[in-house]
Order: sequence, then structure tokens, then C-alpha cells
Amino acid sequence: MTDLLLQVEHLKKYFPIRSGLFGGQTGEVKAVDDISFSVRKGETLGIVGESGCGKSTTGRMLMRLIEPTDGRVIFDNKDVTLLSQSEMRHLRRDMQMVFQDPYASLNPRHTVKKILEEPLIVHGIGDRNERKKLVAEMLETVGLSSYHAKRYPHQFSGGQRQRIGIARALMTKPKLIIADEPVSALDVSIQSQVLNLLEDLQKEFGLTYIFIAHDLGVVRHISDRVGVMYLGRLVELADGDSLYDEPLHPYTHALLAAVPVPDPTIKREKKELLGGDIPSPANPPLGCAFHTRCKECMNICTTVKPQLKEMKKGHFVACHLYND
Repeated sequence: MTDLLLQVEHLKKYFPIRSGLFGGQTGEVKAVDDISFSVRKGETLGIVGESGCGKSTTGRMLMRLIEPTDGRVIFDNKDVTLLSQSEMRHLRRDMQMVFQDPYASLNPRHTVKKILEEPLIVHGIGDRNERKKLVAEMLETVGLSSYHAKRYPHQFSGGQRQRIGIARALMTKPKLIIADEPVSALDVSIQSQVLNLLEDLQKEFGLTYIFIAHDLGVVRHISDRVGVMYLGRLVELADGDSLYDEPLHPYTHALLAAVPVPDPTIKREKKELLGGDIPSPANPPLGCAFHTRCKECMNICTTVKPQLKEMKKGHFVACHLYND
């Protein structure tokens, strides 16, 4: 397909566990364990799951901030995993990241002007006057004022700092933005403002998003398609309406059942609520990784790993309930 911007093929990340006097490897943590997906130009792919399922590690591998153990990442017809550091630096002009904590990701010793100018300087964009003009324009674009350029990050609220983080990501006019839980550290009243800003910017600049979050309500608001991760694996992938209206995987059912509903008269079915703890990625279960917590577990689930298969048009699921 010519409209594909990003293709991820069998991506893995295993972190070694070392112990003993000489630090020998005694095991490995399977943070991301063989996931594949694609992203079309102009769409938003949401990735959801519990803490520790590998969402953020996946986002960082796409940017090569973490080196993958195996697999391929093809961005704009270039294999990211084969590029040198200098080639990767040039490519990062087209793929940027918005981080979860807007305060930790901004240098507290730099003014907003210096923070926003830095990507332009790194990539050799414009002279001093042009950079100053671009900074002022971008601050206005994200809902701040040009005079804010003289201030420091600690002089802003959490929502304003995240707007600065978004502005920094947009300075090089990228094709892809990976947003790693960009609103989870913000107050609920501010979250909707930032989400609406992201949607407006997508229309204005023709952006493509990968939106990582654990809040299903937030993901539904902004995403065209949603991928559900569990213990480093992709267990379901579908467009937003199909996933929320007709979830197939038992884990997706449980996640949706846990979403708070502002109506005390509605009662949850106990069978849908998820029990137990997520297994350790250092020692994942055999077969389906979810079988230790699944109400629908069968004998085959304990020994055979289910593969991601298309059950309906554009709706993929990795579950033995749908083998036949």
C-alpha cells in the first residue's frame, strides 16, 4: 500500500538480567515480544494496555531511543533499524516524540525560546531571525503567546508545559509524532484541551500519530484504530468503533469493563472484571500470556501461543477462541 507511513515487523526487545560476581546473564525480560502493525499516513493509532505491557518501550524503539533486539521498523520506505547514528539523526526530523512528563522532558535551565530553537539548530533550519519568528508562530499555534518565549518551564502550569512539549515536537514539521501518555500527568479538565489541540494540529499539518495510553476513554476520543497490548504482545487490533462496540479478546473485554461509568445504577458483570496480577515479563507463561487470568481458558491456551489473525475486515485478534 502506497499510503503506509510506518511498518513494524516482528519487533522484539529483551533486556538481559545479570547477577553474580561477574555480572553474567541469568535470564531476560521480554518487554516487547514479537509485535507487528502498520500505520497509514494521516491516521492515529492508539496503543493501550496495563502498566508494564511494553507500550512505552515500543514507542522508544520506533525512534531508536532504545535499540531493538530483533525485527524491523520501516518508516517512509527506510529501514530504521539499519541506519547509522548520523542517518538516524537526519531521519528524526520527520519523526518526533511527546513525552509523558512535560516537566521532566524540558530543560529547566533553558528558556522556552532556547528549548524550541534547539531542534531547528540541530537540523540546520533557518537563521537567527527566522528561528525567532518560527518560535513565536509555533507558540501561537499551540495556544500560548509569543512573549512566553522568555520564560522558563517552571513558570508554567502542567497543561502549558505539555503545549511547549508539543510545540517542540512540531518545530521540524515532522510526518509522525509518537505521543507517549501525553495527558496522563495532567488534570482531567486540562486533558480534553490538549487532546483537542492534538486533533486540530493533525488537521492543520497533516500529522500521523501513534498515541500511547492506558486510559481507554482518552484513546477512544482521538484514535482511528486501537491496538491492545498485554505482556509485550499485541492481542487485538481494530478500528475504534469495532474494538469498543464488539471486543473479541477476553483481555479487551476486561479493560472495557473496568472503565468507570458515571451512573451508579449500572452494575458490572463480575465475570468480566479482571482478577490476579500480570505475570512477570522475565518469566512469561507458556502459550497464551493471558491464560493465567482468563475466564475462558482452555487446554490449548496453556501450551500454544495464539497468532494475530484477521477475524473480520480490519479486526485482528490473537485468541484460541476464534481458531475455527
